[in-house]
Amino acid sequence: MTNLFSPQYVTVARILRARGRKGEVFAELLTDYPERFKTLREVFLTDTKSAGRPMGLKSFWTDANHPGFGVFHFEGVSSIGEAERLRGLEIQIPFKERVTLPSGRYFVTDLIGCSVFELPSRPPRLSSSPCSQAEIPALLGAVGDVFFPGESQPGTPLLSVDAASGELLIPLAEDICRRIDVVGRRIEVLLPEGLRDPAKAE
Repeated sequence: MTNLFSPQYVTVARILRARGRKGEVFAELLTDYPERFKTLREVFLTDTKSAGRPMGLKSFWTDANHPGFGVFHFEGVSSIGEAERLRGLEIQIPFKERVTLPSGRYFVTDLIGCSVFELPSRPPRLSSSPCSQAEIPALLGAVGDVFFPGESQPGTPLLSVDAASGELLIPLAEDICRRIDVVGRRIEVLLPEGLRDPAKAE
């Protein structure tokens, strides 16, 4: 699980492993704008237990053979061993420096921690009647992480929801996630039949 929503930093990549012999690291990109890394001179590295520490960025390039992944080379990291010690860390930038996204697109850190409510599958019989208990959106849980399709598995990102019955994976699709309010920290979903059972979610 990634770190909780922070108003100071936004996560833009996760370091997976060392890459090469000069201290480079291979990372999963969590931004649709990786070209920004070519001009950045400093980023912040963090884990779930400590605040980010500044790291100078010597160079960055995307991996042509692995869409959605890139290679970072940080100042002061010049060996495989030093690069391996960065495994699992998140690469962040100050919140105020993130780009403005178009409507319908969201930052991972904006989604994590949001409460997820399930909308009733059927509209009320009488729109003027008082809301019954069955018509009130039911709280499923909170978003713990966001999973993206693998490099060879194109598809829709999944919201990992910490539900009472276990982890529930919900596709981040318009026909399912009917309302996303990142300011109010609320997501309303209309689940297809069978998706409510964590054991059946894929």
